Amino acid sequence: VKTTLTGGYRGKDDMSKGDDRELIINMKLPGTCSADLRGRQSVRATFKLSSACIDAISVVSKHLGIKQKSLFDHLAEDIQSLSSIAREIHLTSLPREHRIQKTYVISRRSLCALEQVSKSYDAPRDALVEFSVQRLLPLIANERRNQEKRKEMFGVVKKHFQEGSRLLAKWHKALGDEDPLFGKYRSAIHAYADAIEEMQDIIEQGKIIEMFDPEIFEQLLNDALE
Repeated sequence: VKTTLTGGYRGKDDMSKGDDRELIINMKLPGTCSADLRGRQSVRATFKLSSACIDAISVVSKHLGIKQKSLFDHLAEDIQSLSSIAREIHLTSLPREHRIQKTYVISRRSLCALEQVSKSYDAPRDALVEFSVQRLLPLIANERRNQEKRKEMFGVVKKHFQEGSRLLAKWHKALGDEDPLFGKYRSAIHAYADAIEEMQDIIEQGKIIEMFDPEIFEQLLNDALE
């Protein structure tokens, strides 16, 4: 969008000469069309998915703090990958048993992309979603490994904190509350205790990814292709 502002002015000399000057300012503003705005609108879309697929979406959303709408946008707006998946699963039908009807809030653009690719390659929309979510499995597997490492390191940290707490008690017995260094160390241990509590909360939040087994979901999709 190009905007031109035009304004005339006259100085004292110019008024006597009678000539006008124009000040022209050209600005380029970012264009926004109605179609782009409509594409960003939120819509409700219902799919029939396996419990493993639903769990995978929930795990990534909760564990990584990503909104499910943003997750669908990430999966659906990569048309090249989506088309590649659709060609692979052409006419693939997922087992009807143990399917769960699940409604998500996604962008209109993501929904249109799913439907367009589904029709273009004659690939079931629900299957397209399931196999698109499969792309998240390496991320989930990596986060599961990181969770185990966090738990291991947190165990070391807790032992260190316990040693520090025992030293605090020993220090108090030896020098009492009035010792200036004891006061500083006590403050440090109290801050340490707060950090331990926050780390414990993070470990607890990570349990959702510990309970999810990517291999079950992957085997389910492999069976559908056979």
